[in-house]
Amino acid sequence: MAETEFDVIVIGAGPGGYVAAIRAAQLGLKTACVESRETLGGTCLNVGCIPSKALLHASELFEEANHGTLAKWGVKVGNVELDLETMHGGRREAVKGLTGGIEFLFRKNKVTWLKGLGRFTSPNSIDVAGTEYRAKNIVIATGSSVTPLPGVEIDQERIVDSTGALELPKVPNHLVVIGGGVIGLELGSVWRRLGAKVTVVEYLDQILPGMDGEVRKEAAKIFKKQGFELRTSTKVTKAERSGEGVTLTVEPAKGGAAETIEADVVLVAIGRRPNTEGLGLEAAGVKLNNRGQIEVDHDFCTGVPGVYAIGDVTPGPMLAHKAEDEGVAVADILAGHVGIINHDVIPSVVYTYPEIAAVGRTEEDLRAEGVDIKVGKFPMLGNSRAKTNRDAEGFVKVIADARSDRVLGVHIIASVAGTMIAQAAQAMEFGATSEDIAYTCHAHPTHSEAMKEAAMAVTGLPIHI
Repeated sequence: MAETEFDVIVIGAGPGGYVAAIRAAQLGLKTACVESRETLGGTCLNVGCIPSKALLHASELFEEANHGTLAKWGVKVGNVELDLETMHGGRREAVKGLTGGIEFLFRKNKVTWLKGLGRFTSPNSIDVAGTEYRAKNIVIATGSSVTPLPGVEIDQERIVDSTGALELPKVPNHLVVIGGGVIGLELGSVWRRLGAKVTVVEYLDQILPGMDGEVRKEAAKIFKKQGFELRTSTKVTKAERSGEGVTLTVEPAKGGAAETIEADVVLVAIGRRPNTEGLGLEAAGVKLNNRGQIEVDHDFCTGVPGVYAIGDVTPGPMLAHKAEDEGVAVADILAGHVGIINHDVIPSVVYTYPEIAAVGRTEEDLRAEGVDIKVGKFPMLGNSRAKTNRDAEGFVKVIADARSDRVLGVHIIASVAGTMIAQAAQAMEFGATSEDIAYTCHAHPTHSEAMKEAAMAVTGLPIHI
């Protein structure tokens, strides 16, 4: 096989793409992966999931020391100073280590890195930097990018997107976040902890669109208690640079008098859109739906033989772990094996403090569909480990089918909700009932006991409340 011919070419080296490429190579397929960034890992590892978590962790440590939390535990640290450049250095180190690790895995598994932008020239060929490459199968895994907001031009100085918000050279006095979703709340948390006043402007009547209603209300209470100003049902119509700051024009979402908000920095975080421009999809015969996404079947095929798509360019939640699992599944399929992913059991996590996590259906959606359900809820205040650690905000909520008792959804607000949700996802993957969880012995004292108690609460018999 010529150096320009492969069994599989993956376009994009984000969590979906690099995982698909590695798995395909592991299964004996000659594989190449196209990536134009100088480093592998896509948005998630370079300017998304990983660097934001590094700053979230570092800022949490700073807040614990600076706001007296450690002192309440008898740990007296004296005068606390912020060294923002060192904090940024830790973020960059995390990114460098992980992106370099993927490059090592490419070499280990003999995945060819085609450096440049990939563009289809036919259903089974692409152009990368002037060279044509051919493959029996091509997988589109180009991810997503920030959704622009009309009337707000990003300059990455005073008006930034999520990438720019990771690179701020100093703590703003006032940060306005446009969008009350996951990204806005996480990055808003970073800069609030470091000393910024943070105002969140959300078009809808509540933050965290799509999440369970009780979770959204409780989260709003917690964020307000932390010092966030939440302005819901509010529309941003314009943002203008004014000297060293930004003047933001807002008005009620349903119409009304406009007003202005002065800010040092504005973060635009209203969502993400699929990266499909410049791919030459017309040459491959691949069509987009009305949301700009690539529709695929159960086996991730686009409808064009030999052309597949995974991750953020396809319908469904734009989550790195969803893309990764799809990457494994599509590679298995291309190698002649069975590739499966259960899209009904994809967990999601908001890495604020406390964390917020969910898997499965919300109570509102199930009731709207007329599903007969039972709901069990347990407050973290009743959990011994949470009380001992003084992190007892939040709750665990388990939703089960009233007839079969099968768990249909789990929603958590807790300091370690992101870790706790894995149990719920695995239980649901195996078709567990709330009784299965309730009668599973959980170690004491752990936060996860709240999951057991919430499951017991489905039948009205929790122990510790």
